[in-house]
Amino acid sequence: MGRLEGKVALITGAARGQGRSHARLLAREGADIVAIDLCDDIDGLGYPLGTKSELDETVALVEDQDRRILARTADVRDVAAMQAVVDEAYEEFGHVDIVCANAGICQVGPRTWEITEEMWDAHVDVVTKGVWATVRPVVPRMIAAGNGGSIIITSSLLGLKAMPNLAAYSAAKFAVVGLSQSLAAEVAEHGIRVNTIHPATVDTDINFKNEPLKRMFRPDLDHSPSREEFGEASSTMNLLWDPSKPWKHAVPWLDVTDISNAVLFLASDESRYITGLRMSVDLGALIK
Repeated sequence: MGRLEGKVALITGAARGQGRSHARLLAREGADIVAIDLCDDIDGLGYPLGTKSELDETVALVEDQDRRILARTADVRDVAAMQAVVDEAYEEFGHVDIVCANAGICQVGPRTWEITEEMWDAHVDVVTKGVWATVRPVVPRMIAAGNGGSIIITSSLLGLKAMPNLAAYSAAKFAVVGLSQSLAAEVAEHGIRVNTIHPATVDTDINFKNEPLKRMFRPDLDHSPSREEFGEASSTMNLLWDPSKPWKHAVPWLDVTDISNAVLFLASDESRYITGLRMSVDLGALIK
């Protein structure tokens, strides 16, 4: 407790899933939170995104930790909107010390040459441009404050290792690694750290409400895969087993808290001399 006392953390994609988990844990460790989410769907994506009511639930969870939170609906693709939220955050809190650029989307199914221009652009705009638009208004103020800072960018296992039928997602997630490495080199002299996290499959709606993704993992079934059926297929990507679980296979997916714990480490002074790291939280999938 208290590892982030006095800090302010800005988190995108905060309405649910990993973003909500990050907000809750960082607040528990003493940080005030700036929570941003689109709270709308993207046409053609194939699964629902976070909602305003879910963002309100995130607010309640942070307030339960006796921390302050500024929650705003904004599109990470919109540079002016992100600038406006950051401006408001600085008016409210006076500083931002931690950025978690977590917002993302994932459409699966089409082969590379079958991806529509609209969906290619959506991935690049949300996953890559969205990270840039998130850090862009914060970094100059971090530099001016002279207190360092930590920028944590959510990439993916597929930002290190490609898979078929996920070209737009993988390309965008690889791209944020290049962005983060460049940024890390640029801001190191100011004591600002920039690192990426690369999760394997995580137990969130981006996977379990994503019908095309589930069917990609289980093409042998003529029905929507159950949680157990999806887990059997997902586990084949991973190396690590959990002896405490009854599964007869490797761990099928990560919990959101597994990623949040990595975020907390990178946000805290425990990682004060770590920058440019590509932290793979992946159940051994990268080396399989």
